[in-house]
Amino acid sequence: MSYSNEELYSPSVTEEIAVHVREILRLLGEDPGREGLEKTPERVAKALQFSTKGYRENGVEIIRKALFNEDYRQMVLVKDIDLYSTCEHHLMPFIGKCHVAYIPDGTITGISKIARVVESYARRLQVQERLTVQICDCIVEALHPLGAAVLIEAAHTCMQTRGVLKGSAVTTTCEFRGVFNDSDRYRSEFLRLIGQA
Repeated sequence: MSYSNEELYSPSVTEEIAVHVREILRLLGEDPGREGLEKTPERVAKALQFSTKGYRENGVEIIRKALFNEDYRQMVLVKDIDLYSTCEHHLMPFIGKCHVAYIPDGTITGISKIARVVESYARRLQVQERLTVQICDCIVEALHPLGAAVLIEAAHTCMQTRGVLKGSAVTTTCEFRGVFNDSDRYRSEFLRLIGQA
């Protein structure tokens, strides 16, 4: 879903956030009025609104805008969906790939809708585990498939640039429903197709 600047960046919210960012900069020992930082509070406010635009979206409704009756009962896989989210514990980005599969039971959706669903849940304050489940819940609720699978691989900047400083660490989370949960065949095929087996 695309937004106009007016929908994405509320002027009143932007200014209210900017007030607090100016104070944070001051508390960090900076001069919020110096040339390089003068417009930073507004930029940060807009960046935060963009990073959390998913709160204004409904994943199930995204899918329901493009439902089609189709007698296809094999795996539909959209893999390597770029994922950008924000860790709710440190307000730092985590970045990776999301792989989503489902086996239809008479209903399919436009494949771009799968990527839009990932975006809508990723653009919130998140933990990777919850994000994985939310995407899978959405696919199940909207499509009532025979099965659904979601796997996310992401690098967390809160681990890479602070704390344990493990720059090469990648976190993998997965959620399986229906036949993906009940059958090694479907789960193994999914993992093979995304390069995890």
